[in-house]
Amino acid sequence: MGFAVMTLTPAAAERVKTILRTSDNAAGIRVGIKKGGCAGMEYAIDLATEVNPKDDRIERDGATVFVAPEAVLYLLGTEMDYEVTQLRSGFVFHNPNQTSACGCGESVELKPADLARLAEAGNAVVRAE
Repeated sequence: MGFAVMTLTPAAAERVKTILRTSDNAAGIRVGIKKGGCAGMEYAIDLATEVNPKDDRIERDGATVFVAPEAVLYLLGTEMDYEVTQLRSGFVFHNPNQTSACGCGESVELKPADLARLAEAGNAVVRAE
């Protein structure tokens, strides 16, 4: 049984659909990571105008998000949300692989997912069913 690299909250799915409605040729949005910021890495979000067959595809309520292959190990188990506050609005990542973040919140430090722990957790779910 497979699992999604990342999940989307209903709010994130709605925001993705809104973005895609205003884009002429996007198939979805692509989430990746890049080096940058004071903590070392940043989440990258771009329109996906072409489907890369190596991307992981996440779908929820008609919203499509592609995860770049080089980001998969850092995003395993992540929940993507969309939040609106008095000071900002944007996508927020609840990532179990994040070890720290800079004070301004623009960059993060990520470690690769612990595959042994994920496999163990997956076996526990299968045994419980």
